[in-house]
Amino acid sequence: MGKSINVSLIGNPNTGKTSLFNRLTGLNQKVGNYPGITVEKKEGICKLDRSLKAHILDLPGTYSLNTSSLDESVVVETLLNKNSKDYPDVAVVVSDIENLKRNLLLFTQIKDLEIPTILVINMADRMQRKAISLDIELMEQELNTRVVLVSARKNIGVDDLKRAISEYKNLKSVPCVNASIIDPEYFATLKKAYPKQSIYKLWLVITQDVNFGKIDRNRDLEDLKSSSFAVKSESDLKKMQHKETVVRYQFINGLLTKVLNVDKSQAKDLRTRLDRVLLHKVWGGYLIFFVILLLIFQAIYDWSTYPMDWIDTFFAKASSWAQTSLPEGPFTDLISEGIIPGLGGIVIFIPQIAFLFLFIAILEESGYMSRVVFLMDHIMKKFGLSGKSVVPLVSGTACAIPAVMATRNIEDWKERLITILVVPFTTCSARLPVYLIIIALVIPEQEVWWIFNMQGLTLMLLYMLGFGAAIFSAWVLNKILPIKRKAFFVMEMPAYKLPMLKNVGITVLEKTKSFVLGAGKIIMAISVILWLLASHGIGEQFTNAEEIVKEQYAGQNLSEEELTNKIASQQLEHSFIGYIGKGIEPAVRPLGYDWKIGIAIVSSFAAREVFVGTLATIYSVGSDEEETIKNRMKAEVNPILGGPLFNFASGISLLLFYAFAMQCMSTLAIVKRETNSWKWPAIQFTAMTVIAYFAALAAYQILK
Repeated sequence: MGKSINVSLIGNPNTGKTSLFNRLTGLNQKVGNYPGITVEKKEGICKLDRSLKAHILDLPGTYSLNTSSLDESVVVETLLNKNSKDYPDVAVVVSDIENLKRNLLLFTQIKDLEIPTILVINMADRMQRKAISLDIELMEQELNTRVVLVSARKNIGVDDLKRAISEYKNLKSVPCVNASIIDPEYFATLKKAYPKQSIYKLWLVITQDVNFGKIDRNRDLEDLKSSSFAVKSESDLKKMQHKETVVRYQFINGLLTKVLNVDKSQAKDLRTRLDRVLLHKVWGGYLIFFVILLLIFQAIYDWSTYPMDWIDTFFAKASSWAQTSLPEGPFTDLISEGIIPGLGGIVIFIPQIAFLFLFIAILEESGYMSRVVFLMDHIMKKFGLSGKSVVPLVSGTACAIPAVMATRNIEDWKERLITILVVPFTTCSARLPVYLIIIALVIPEQEVWWIFNMQGLTLMLLYMLGFGAAIFSAWVLNKILPIKRKAFFVMEMPAYKLPMLKNVGITVLEKTKSFVLGAGKIIMAISVILWLLASHGIGEQFTNAEEIVKEQYAGQNLSEEELTNKIASQQLEHSFIGYIGKGIEPAVRPLGYDWKIGIAIVSSFAAREVFVGTLATIYSVGSDEEETIKNRMKAEVNPILGGPLFNFASGISLLLFYAFAMQCMSTLAIVKRETNSWKWPAIQFTAMTVIAYFAALAAYQILK
């Protein structure tokens, strides 16, 4: 039957490794799991010649041999355990012509294990279009290995790879990077204790927490880990690993300088052409990104108008129907005045929130968002942040909670802490309901330049204001926080691609559902509490409201409707919630608010989006009119100055307050968890509340 050899197919994710595996094995493959774990195991047979065939194992994708997941542990265990039936006679490392620098880190590590290794450079069919040239002969000399150019997609170079595998005995099993320069004394001790073993294999045994089995027939790796020379602390080992990575990249940079040439001016592929425009240093990226955001916010208003009007009308009719159709009593009042208006105050914004998530998902799926991160890097550095900080800041437009958690990929603690503290300034989707209803009340629906309107531009300005506040705050924090910083920005620029409708759809559905369900629980609870507080009270002014109003307006020929509204207003003012509102009114009156808005602000500390639902509940108490939430808010009268309560001055004041205020207990909780201290969320909450109050105060006093 001929001889069979083991071939391990190894590479970073997305290098085309699986496509190459399919080319080599065809239908002669099977899929299972590694013994004892759920990591997928793909293996197949490739006939090399009449007397030799290869058992090919497609190992899980990994970026390096420094393990951080089960997948990576499987790769390391396979390469170190000589007693494993899958231990390779030859390792085939698959790389991508466009990401050679990153891919070669893994290659140099495997080569240093002194396993016969072949470097495959995939996607070679792109080289001409991307104006890439590679000196293969010099590269083979520098790496002491065989280098094969292939295109798995077009089946180019696969036969050359088969020949290289069949000639594996001619491969030189020597390291290409001297890892011992990390700490010569420590590595000399290792070599002295185990003179017959690969020095780099010993290093991996000590630093990687995986089940290695045995290093040879007589020596257990667990004994190695506990032996006398392994006395370095975990922090020292981590520092040595970082130094190793630096040494390897220094070698890789020197190699690529000699063998790789990319003439972007001659490149003809679509990605290069798009990048010339979108990554233009002067105007391309920033201007285009600004225009894209402007169009997104314009679309949010225009496209969502029809479903929002339908939802608004539906809940108004549902409230009226419940009031008139259900038996009279407290339960009916709870449903018609508490639950339905409260839910209507959040459901009405589903179309706009869904559109926002839709556009964000498209930008991320297409690969454009990574370009924005790249463009912003040098700007971020001036404010004490890194390019990676842009990801949390941009994703904060959806929700601050996952945005704060997304800071975990920022290595430097100072940069990460600053990003955590300023992310809540970014306009999240919870602010959107407040912005949308207030803008609709105080900003005219007036066209600008024939294609934009004032409301869309106002929303865009609020998003820019939030981002600007985050950047300015980061600059201040960078100056005052006594924390040393040392960080480097590394990111992969993905290829452009058409967004997959399935991925976009799932993202929009999951994000919108999460927002609605998360907010819905809070709003339902608060709506019930607010209704109870607004519908009950003590004292003669509440219990005898009807007699007091009739006596007060005796002689005035009020209609039945007017009289009912006067009674409801009297009861609301002297209810439990009325007393609470009156208590905080002196603090919010200079901002242009009455006690009802004060209640809404306090209740929205649970979540910003509760603001609209709270007002909807308060304004609905005692009302059986078929009115929309917007109309009820528009009809409110300023108790001090007269006229509409929601005018331009008070509206701008409210918008600024919510642009800067923390107003989210969930975000405070996640900040505490990420910083492992209540100190930082306390500072964050206090500072943002003070900024919000004085910004709103200044705006109202100037504009009134």
